[in-house]
Amino acid sequence: MSNQRLANVFQRCKAEGRAALVGYLTAGDPDPETSLKLMLAMAERCDILEIGMPFSDPMADGPVIQAASERALEAGTRITDVFEITQAVRQAFPELGIVLMGYANIPYTMGFETFAEQANNVGADGLLVVDVPPEEGHICDDILATHGLDRILLLSPTSTDERIKLACDNGSGFIYYVSLTGITGADMGDVSEIQAKTAHIQSMTDMPVCVGFGVKTPDQAAAVGAFADGVVVGSHFVSQITSNSGEQAICAALSASASAMKEAIHGAAT
Repeated sequence: MSNQRLANVFQRCKAEGRAALVGYLTAGDPDPETSLKLMLAMAERCDILEIGMPFSDPMADGPVIQAASERALEAGTRITDVFEITQAVRQAFPELGIVLMGYANIPYTMGFETFAEQANNVGADGLLVVDVPPEEGHICDDILATHGLDRILLLSPTSTDERIKLACDNGSGFIYYVSLTGITGADMGDVSEIQAKTAHIQSMTDMPVCVGFGVKTPDQAAAVGAFADGVVVGSHFVSQITSNSGEQAICAALSASASAMKEAIHGAAT
């Protein structure tokens, strides 16, 4: 059974009349110690934090997040570091939604049972594995549910009604609607088309529907937040992490960016 923390987040945001802000950073970028401080800065301003598990072949990600994975791996980041960062964020923010995001290689190599147990122990609420579609869910769905982890599934502009139903029947926590057929960080598509597809998915499920890929500005976040249950921002935040900026400067940039996004989303709802 899910621990209900994600559900509680969306209920709180709905009570405030706004969409949830879902922020993404790659764990270990630019190094594990600094990464934790950046995650904590983000957690103060986001409703849900997606913690990326760095991987050597992040095929769904664009150059910004690919570079983040490379920096994290070059700094020696391992899955144990990801769990330690997650645990520290959870201890600091007991009500925050936390989703681990990445690719199947990591939990598959560890063993889904071991991975799920450890993820639950450090306070994660859900897992989004990009390359395990609902058709392959038999390798992990029951294990994740046993350990109280939501299984976040993806839908895209090309998803058929059959596939939407499959994801809604097999997923939990929320549906992540990828607003474009491409990689993270690409330009967001036509908002009216995204709104129409989001509304269609919402009509087929009681789960919240979060929209991501391509949201780079507060205006875009406000536009999406006007109809989605959550707005996912990833590459825009990760792009604040540059080698020529110090830790304090990066924390300040992330805080300012996340605050601007959240204010815009809140403004769109009022």
